[in-house]
Amino acid sequence: MGTVGLDRATSAPARSKALRDTGRALGGALIFSLPMLMTMEMWWLGFAMDRLRLALLLVVCLPLLILLSRRIGFETTRAWREDVADALFALGIGMVTSAVALVVFGAIGPGMSVHEIAGKIAIQVAPASIGALLARSQFGSERRGEEDRQESYWGEMFLMAVGALFLGFNVAPTEEMIVISYRMTPWHAVALVLLSLFVMHGFIFAVGFRGGTELTPQTPWWSAFVRFTLPGYMLAMLVSLYILWTFGRTDDTSLEQVITATIVLGFPSSAGAAAARLIL
Repeated sequence: MGTVGLDRATSAPARSKALRDTGRALGGALIFSLPMLMTMEMWWLGFAMDRLRLALLLVVCLPLLILLSRRIGFETTRAWREDVADALFALGIGMVTSAVALVVFGAIGPGMSVHEIAGKIAIQVAPASIGALLARSQFGSERRGEEDRQESYWGEMFLMAVGALFLGFNVAPTEEMIVISYRMTPWHAVALVLLSLFVMHGFIFAVGFRGGTELTPQTPWWSAFVRFTLPGYMLAMLVSLYILWTFGRTDDTSLEQVITATIVLGFPSSAGAAAARLIL
């Protein structure tokens, strides 16, 4: 009886922690994906977008979540299989949250084909699953110590890419982004590139970086600009181009218009990349 009682006592805190982590993940998935869950363009894209591109998005999402779990998972992990489990759990939470929300909003329901329902849920999985993982660092009462937050240069670049993907994903489906790109002249595009670099550099100096890539007040502006701002902006542009291609925004479009649309989406993506340290 004593042994049984001890097992029950030790399993109770574990169950409580699992429930808390699940609740945080559900909350994070909902909060961080809510703008897209309530965007009509995302519903349409889930129905109409190319299935190979949608499948590739999910394929890309899994390794990204595994690496992100290494940084901010539901618990401190020591082996890659634990990070894989974290990533799969986040994907599952993202799917459940997206499905429930879309049913409640009437975006999916009886009479729709499996093709349409699956597409509408799948396209929401990337932001929702990232939100589920972010919930650990934002809502969790137990934070990893500073020693666990040390990042290499390439670790910083990865976090910037995640920030660019997350914020760019919020804007890319909207028609307004395409309208802006059509209205812009080449001079507008140049001005937006300069503004993006200015805002991004300001974020980088304000937020700074820890570990082996630490920025200090003594760091010359040009050093941080060359080491972080320029590479980070190029990453944001590549992420923006990939998102536009995934959503079919580059199809049957001139090269000039693709470049302009990428610059437009690169503005929020670069801000997300630079601010990733605040979130991650």
